[in-house]
Amino acid sequence: MTISSSKKIYFASDQHLGAPTAEASFPREQKFVAWLDEVKQDAEAIFLLGDLFDFWFEYKTVVPRGFVRVLGKLAEIRDSGIPIYFFVGNHDLWMGDYFEKELNIPVYHTIKEFTFNNKTFLIGHGDGLGPGDKGYKRMKKVFVHPFSKWLYRWLHPDIGVKLAQYLSVKNKLISGDEDVRFLGEDNEWLVQYAKYKLETKHYDFFVFGHRHLPMEIQVGENSKYINLGDWIGYFTYGVFNGNTFELKKY
Repeated sequence: MTISSSKKIYFASDQHLGAPTAEASFPREQKFVAWLDEVKQDAEAIFLLGDLFDFWFEYKTVVPRGFVRVLGKLAEIRDSGIPIYFFVGNHDLWMGDYFEKELNIPVYHTIKEFTFNNKTFLIGHGDGLGPGDKGYKRMKKVFVHPFSKWLYRWLHPDIGVKLAQYLSVKNKLISGDEDVRFLGEDNEWLVQYAKYKLETKHYDFFVFGHRHLPMEIQVGENSKYINLGDWIGYFTYGVFNGNTFELKKY
């Protein structure tokens, strides 16, 4: 993708709409919708890197209620011709084809490479990458298994959604509820993952979410790891202008 001089690519992650309650997250949803309304003015594309919702599950004919403002804004932006790319996170990993069919937004369940203006990007949510986090990695394999999803669909949505919302907030393996503090390069798993990937291929930018902590770390001579932070305490997002990447606060 080539970016024109007046356009930018925007990145955001970890809005966790619906947490801890729909009422409590409503002001954050309004703020995120206002941000979308602003960036659509000069967006070449918009990347959402997961955990837009604190919980999301698609039954065959039912999706969780709420979030109409953000869904409507995404539909409006996509209908205007601006590409939007969505990567599932650990809270919305049960996303199916609803975004693709209803909003015409592609959904990615794994990391993906992109090239913009001859700059190479590796993009994803970031959960389960790098060394460590073995408990979550084991749990994720169970959660994403087709049998698990089939079994869960037999729960009535009123029960299934309430149970999942409770676990999403209370279970630390699901919520990733660690201290949001910098652990040092040797203990930041995504930093280690980026350095490992650079051993076999060059990337200019590694862009992830999941950690809820805005970070820009040089991982190679011409390579940078960026964590987008979140829309709970930081309200940060990334902007690529065709040459440089910058973290900003809304």
